[in-house]
Amino acid sequence: MPLQLSTELGKVLITDECIAVIAGSAALECYGLVGMASRKQLKDGIAELLGRDNLSRGVEVRRDNDSLHIDLHIIVSYGTKISEVAHNIQTKVQYVLNDVIGLEVDLVNIYVQGVRVLK
Repeated sequence: MPLQLSTELGKVLITDECIAVIAGSAALECYGLVGMASRKQLKDGIAELLGRDNLSRGVEVRRDNDSLHIDLHIIVSYGTKISEVAHNIQTKVQYVLNDVIGLEVDLVNIYVQGVRVLK
């Protein structure tokens, strides 16, 4: 069910897919992030790295009553401080969704699925 915003000019319907793509692209701008991981379970202990074409597959948008929750499944770069990368992603995603769409995001949950060495 799309999110509905009312303005003086009419209604705006925003799908969860749109919110997920915006959140995923905002997260990819953060330092220390290699890419988004699949929301599915790990295969043989290795997280599947997603390309830029399917950002929304690593993002889950949930709505509980009037609150909006974003879950991001990510893979971080080896040698970076995971807690700092996660905090930067949370801040960036919340800022972009508030600034671009005008949404009040209550929670941005980060699930680190793996660590990769960049070549």
